[in-house]
Amino acid sequence: MALQRGDIWMHRFAPPDKQRPVVVLTRAGALPHLRSVTVAPVTSTIRGMDSEVIIGPDEGLKRISAVNLNNVQTVDQRQLRHYVGHLDNLTMQAVCRALAIATGCD
Repeated sequence: MALQRGDIWMHRFAPPDKQRPVVVLTRAGALPHLRSVTVAPVTSTIRGMDSEVIIGPDEGLKRISAVNLNNVQTVDQRQLRHYVGHLDNLTMQAVCRALAIATGCD
């Protein structure tokens, strides 16, 4: 399956973290040319911050969770293990706004 911006995949982070869903943030045009991609982890810990976007079962998750834009990371595409779901355009717009807030670019 070809990786797409807005996809949710499972990724195993280095200890002490664990395997968790991540949202692919890298722009579509760059994906075929890159080995590494930028992702945002998804967590069940919801803090109510403007740098989070709430997602859940409609996006393929088991429970209501938050895309945490404060902890964006770059990972090897080959380490994305299991496809979970995809964020729609409206939700990705919210992710972009939250990323701007998290990085102080708002």
